[in-house]
Parts: sequence; structure tokens; C-alpha cells
Amino acid sequence: MQKRALIVDDETATCQLIEKVLSSVGIESLVMTKSTEAVDILQEGEFSVVFLGYRMAFPDGAELTRQMRNSGFNRMTPVVLMSDDQTPHAMSQGFEAGASFFLYKPIDKERLLRLVGTTQGSMGHERRRTRRVPLRSRVQLRIGRQEIECETVDVSMEGILVKTAKALPIGSSVNISLHLSKGTQPVVGAGCVVRLVGANQMGIHIGSLALSESQKLQEFLLPMISTQA
Repeated sequence: MQKRALIVDDETATCQLIEKVLSSVGIESLVMTKSTEAVDILQEGEFSVVFLGYRMAFPDGAELTRQMRNSGFNRMTPVVLMSDDQTPHAMSQGFEAGASFFLYKPIDKERLLRLVGTTQGSMGHERRRTRRVPLRSRVQLRIGRQEIECETVDVSMEGILVKTAKALPIGSSVNISLHLSKGTQPVVGAGCVVRLVGANQMGIHIGSLALSESQKLQEFLLPMISTQA
């Protein structure tokens, strides 16, 4: 069956660029520049991937994503939010709404192609933002003046599960330094302990990453997510 994408953004040039790239890999697109028109379309048919502008007149990209995640159709469809807002708050809001990935404007063709490659083979799997990749890496947590050395069990775009000799209470706010591979700078951000697993594992939600840090984590995880598809 022909794969279909939905592209909704009030910038015509952005829509045309994405449509052209998707066409090059065999995905046909339905393009809309008014978000109000997308509401009914998302309720009537299933798409292989959906690209939504983050900043649009109501309903904006985050609201359309929420509607998708609560609908019968497209509940599990990968959603890519497109934004020129590079603040951690924007990314956090998007992921909370149910977005799978962020694509920052101006859109980079190579990054777009990598995202498309990931989403093509991944329909029917759990949402990409929560896809956990098994990974053993060093991670340092800092709370106040206290520093705790841990090791990751798995990593996703929105959180990490770590093994630790000293578990922190649920709700503890921590600064995170995640060493993904040797010879590279760690991904640095902030998070919160959201669950405890047994006596020596903690689930930490990553609540705040700078643009460069989120891109670093996303690009590290993308190839691993693709192999799990």
C-alpha cells in the first residue's frame, strides 16, 4: 500500500520542501496550510507520518498532536513537529503532547531524510519519543553539591533508566551528564526522578535540554531506533 504523509504548516515553502523530499523516497503527501482543515482529515484516514508546524493559528501543532493521540486513527503514527522555537520549553511541550521528533527550521534536508528513514520502517510500534534503546553508558547525576555515578540501562528521547548504588526519592530534580560514547562530549541537561525499580534503578524524565544537546541525543539514537523497527 502506498505510504501517505500529511504536511500541515502555514509556510508554503516549508511544505513544498518536505513534499519534494518525501516524494523522492516514494511517499505521497497531502499538504495543508490551514490547521483547521487538518482536524477532520486526521479523523478520517491513517497516515504513515505526519509533519506539523509547531506555531500555527489554533489548532497549533501541539494541539493537533494531542487530538491524534486521543483518536482512533493515527494514535501510533509518528509525528514530527517543525519549529523555529529553539527553547527547551517548546520541545518539552511538544513531547508532552505526544510528538515523536522535532525538526528545527530552517529545515535541513539531510536531517529530514534521516527522520523519514526512521519513520518508514517503524509504523505500528510505540511512539518514537518513548522508544527505549538498551544502552550501557556512564551518567553523572548532580543534586545540590552531591554527585552520583550511575550507568544507563536504556535511553530514550525523553528519559533514561539508570543503575545506581544510591537511589534518590521520586520527585528529586537532578542535573544530568550523559556520556553516550568515548571521545565525545556528554549530553547535558536537567531531569526529575519519576520512578524507582527495585532497590538500585531509577527512571529519570529528561525535562530540559538545550537545542544542541537534544539534537546530539536524537542523532545518536536514530540509527538504533531504525534497527529496532
